[in-house]
Amino acid sequence: MKENIYERKVIFLASGSKFSLLFSAIISAILFFSCVTPPVQENCSRELLGKSIKNPNQLVNFFMNHKPNSDREKVSRLAEFYVEEGAVEGINSDVAFVQMCLETGFLGYGNLVLPEMNNFCGLGSMDAEHPGEYFESERIGVRAHIQHLQAYATTADVSLKQELVDPRYSWPHRTKLARTVFDLAGHWAMDPDYGIKLDKYLNELSGF
Repeated sequence: MKENIYERKVIFLASGSKFSLLFSAIISAILFFSCVTPPVQENCSRELLGKSIKNPNQLVNFFMNHKPNSDREKVSRLAEFYVEEGAVEGINSDVAFVQMCLETGFLGYGNLVLPEMNNFCGLGSMDAEHPGEYFESERIGVRAHIQHLQAYATTADVSLKQELVDPRYSWPHRTKLARTVFDLAGHWAMDPDYGIKLDKYLNELSGF
């Protein structure tokens, strides 16, 4: 009988040792993960001359999340053009890209501007007699958009880095000044909520 009690004590101690090791491992894991700081999401700037933070792939993912059946190759081309052209003129490509999404309905169009016009921001679009400007290629259309934003974001003494392709550049460059997306409301577009809509898209883009 004594022998059986001794054996049970040995088994209990061995089991207790394993439990202690397991318990210690769990506590260590909890302490480790509680000390790991989660990555901080960097928000997209609302400034037209602000630093862009999203690469072309992130812009594409944002776009496709809104319109999954779109031509991904075309969206990818445009995203690269926006990042490249924005960098040349110092324009926030995050802002420009979401503005393109808003103006074209994520390339759905449906108003006066047609896809073949390569007009990604509604330049010159007013009525049936003035449907908007035509551009020879997607890149030139994006460049015109970037230049028009530069016209709003800078004063008349700031020159473009590339040859002018925006036919409506001189008007805002002389008379308008917009620092953020909110300043575009009532100027770029008459919609009083224009800046709020761009802000919403930039908030979404920040998560990609």
